[in-house]
Amino acid sequence: MVRCKTDCIQKPLSRVFRWLGKLVGRYPWVFLLIPFALSAGLGAGFYFLPQRKTNDIEDQFTPIGGPAKTERDFVRKHFGSNDSGQFSAQRLYTEGSFVSLIAISTCDNVLNMNTFKELIKLDEMVQNITVTEPGANTALTYQQLCAEVGEQGCMTVNPLLSKVKRNESLIETISYPMLQDSVFIGPYLGGVIRNSDNTTVQKAKAIKLVYYLREDGESDKNKSLKWINQCIKFFSNNSLQLNQIQVSYFTSLSRQQEFDLTTKSIIPLFSITYFVTIFFSILSCKRYDCVRNKFWVAAFGVISSGLAVLSSFGLLLLCGMPFVVTVANAPFLILGVGVDDMFIMISCWQQTRVKDKVEDRMAATYAEAAVSITITTLTDVLAFYIGILTSFQSVQSFCIYTGTAILFCFLYNITCFGAFLALNGRREESNRHWFICTKVAEVKDDDCSSSYNVCCVGGEYNQDTGKETDHPITSFFRNQYGPFLTNVWTKCFVVLLYGGYLAGSIFGCFQVQEGIDLRNLALDNSYVRSFYDNDDLYFSEYGPRVMVVVTEEVSYWDLGVQSKLDRCLVSFLTNSYVSESYSESWLDVYRMIANQMKLNISDKSNFIGNLSLLLSGLDYMQDVDIQSGGIMASRFFIQTVNVTSAVDERDMLNQVRDIAKSCEIPVLVYHPAFIYFDQYAVIIENTIQNVAIAAGAMLVVSILLIPNLLCALSVTFTITSIIVGVTGFLTYWNVNLDSISMITLVICIGFSVDFSAHITYAYVSSQKANVNERVIDALHSLGYPIVQGAVSTILGVVALSAAECYIFRTFFKIMFLVIAFGMLHGLVFLPVLLTFFCCCDRNEDDTAKINPHLDKFPNVKLHDKCKQEISVNSWEMNANEDKISTCHHNNCFYPEPDYPLSQDIEPSLKDSMSGQDFDKNLQSCLCIYLCIK
Repeated sequence: MVRCKTDCIQKPLSRVFRWLGKLVGRYPWVFLLIPFALSAGLGAGFYFLPQRKTNDIEDQFTPIGGPAKTERDFVRKHFGSNDSGQFSAQRLYTEGSFVSLIAISTCDNVLNMNTFKELIKLDEMVQNITVTEPGANTALTYQQLCAEVGEQGCMTVNPLLSKVKRNESLIETISYPMLQDSVFIGPYLGGVIRNSDNTTVQKAKAIKLVYYLREDGESDKNKSLKWINQCIKFFSNNSLQLNQIQVSYFTSLSRQQEFDLTTKSIIPLFSITYFVTIFFSILSCKRYDCVRNKFWVAAFGVISSGLAVLSSFGLLLLCGMPFVVTVANAPFLILGVGVDDMFIMISCWQQTRVKDKVEDRMAATYAEAAVSITITTLTDVLAFYIGILTSFQSVQSFCIYTGTAILFCFLYNITCFGAFLALNGRREESNRHWFICTKVAEVKDDDCSSSYNVCCVGGEYNQDTGKETDHPITSFFRNQYGPFLTNVWTKCFVVLLYGGYLAGSIFGCFQVQEGIDLRNLALDNSYVRSFYDNDDLYFSEYGPRVMVVVTEEVSYWDLGVQSKLDRCLVSFLTNSYVSESYSESWLDVYRMIANQMKLNISDKSNFIGNLSLLLSGLDYMQDVDIQSGGIMASRFFIQTVNVTSAVDERDMLNQVRDIAKSCEIPVLVYHPAFIYFDQYAVIIENTIQNVAIAAGAMLVVSILLIPNLLCALSVTFTITSIIVGVTGFLTYWNVNLDSISMITLVICIGFSVDFSAHITYAYVSSQKANVNERVIDALHSLGYPIVQGAVSTILGVVALSAAECYIFRTFFKIMFLVIAFGMLHGLVFLPVLLTFFCCCDRNEDDTAKINPHLDKFPNVKLHDKCKQEISVNSWEMNANEDKISTCHHNNCFYPEPDYPLSQDIEPSLKDSMSGQDFDKNLQSCLCIYLCIK
């Protein structure tokens, strides 16, 4: 049989960890105290936490170097704003400073005088809100702080409200979306039902009031911010006592302020999670044997994970890494990872021989467990560090913090936790009670009560294997579950089940929605969510008013250039997301006025000379950047419509940008909302890139550390299967593909390999004769630790399901899917797959080579461990032909002075080995191999 082994790294690594385990077992206090001292030093970095917090939504949740940011820089450079005389909301290159109110009629129609009287009352209440500057006695109202429009004064908060104040009869004949004097009121009147003429309003459900404030200078900006904060306090602390309308409110500060509160909401959940995880770890490691009980070991495993978080976060804070709200998810995750590795190490410890020295048991534990957790640590760390390649700062920060924490978690598990495991082993070696540490009897006394025997007698072990007695669930995996899973009919059912899982997952992948909804950055009970809901419900007919900016100096007076500009604008207006009726063009207005006045503007001198004269006092002059006698840039406006969903936002953005690229004149399109819409352009690309690179890295790690090529490939296949499943099932749980879910998909890449790698490595390491037995052996060794790790990880994040914030609930949902599907693959799908494709049965010729020689010694019996690890090809021969001698195996070589001779080799064999110091040779090896040359 051809064997595809790739163990050139695995075997040396196993020997290195065996040496390390022996060293930890010999000097446990050194390896215990150094991590504590290191954690204390690095923990000082938390002093800088307040300085490192950076929760700016734009920085964290929009693509780094997104096109809209470049477009905004161009608009800012060529088209400044003037809030003190020429304010125009549609011409802002930012959202501006504002307070926005949505008043919803409690009856069917907001357009009646009783409602308008309450609207006027509401407007007066807002305008009378005051703030006082430090050291000044004058109270500042909206009138002193408002953005101004020429002689009109303050920018109109709602054009319809202003006109109805002057003429109440207008309320009966409102035209929509253009008022009779050509004022566009689409953004101000919502839930509109038109009359049969399709131009006048029959009724409307909501009306919007927007209060813009000055922010030209630093002084104006600070005053405006104070007034906005005062408005927030006013609406949050006062009952408006309005009968005709219900009011929701939002400000330019609200989104960021509410987002900042999300971090504080998660702190209580963190302490709950640690308590629950410690309790579960102790409970799952509990033994009725008062000596073998792993109470303190389980508790310390959780503490070790906490030290990893303290050290890694402290180190990165010392190095100046920004701390964003998404990083608050990391400690929950690290807790699950650390506890998972702890369970693996405890399981491997229990597979060692009880009567061996502690340092020998530690060597055997590390040789088996450390390689397994090295595989998962490498894949996890690689997955997170690869996530740094993404275009979102929030994802980058999370990946850096979490990847570093997992690395520390691994280091502390093989040093700090290993040292504590060794100290606990010394207690067990002395047969001391787990709680009071006094020596207890090893044999139960039938004359004593059962409670006495449970509490005061311990240290029993399996006399046949020399190992600790199996946990009941471990026995279940070997005796019931393993044989059931390897049954032919069970395998057929598993294949059908996997087909259903894959079909549902693939279908879900094609239904996933893209993009983050900004309302989800606020807490569930935030006033921001109410405003967004009402805005979507009543004001979604008209979308952003988009700037079309000519980016180069062109000859606007040339008729050919004008034709190109006209064709460009027409191409925009024919798009399904753009209204044909509500565009604005300074050039059209200029040409119209010039024609009316019969002015010649066909040459540069006349065109530019008359421009300032004819458009003076109009907002259109803000759309032309005249420098050094030339027009360096100009802009036009188009009105988008029916942008009601994330898909519409994505499609609209892509289409208008494609149209801009096709224009004969170089133009760009811009609106402040495009800063957030940019995520649609990169979210899919970034996700696929991260998944592909990380999956490739996982494949390389698996091939290098799992000594069988087909089995390593099966791990990679499992990763892909879990990622597809998690992505698909996001749809069924109403989670969009955004920067938040991208984080957890990066997690998915790393964590999807954990359980499958453990099972696959145990399968490859098993010495059983055929594939079914090897699967049963792997499930026996690691089935229970996988269940423990899965449950502990879910418990580590389950508290997040109660969070009042979308970010943390989404993290829980995807982590739950990752762990649930990971466990399903590790304990059901993958074991069956291994029996089909990784047929690495032991070569029957190995035993056949030995048996003829053993026949010469009828009384010889091989120890069980020797039978499991026997491999003729790897023996080192140290005897003459037909002679039996001791030899050392590369997986079994360290001193064992107390090894009982009588258990393995009968006296007849000892007598046959004349001329050798048999006892001395026997004490130099863990077990005796019968080597035939």
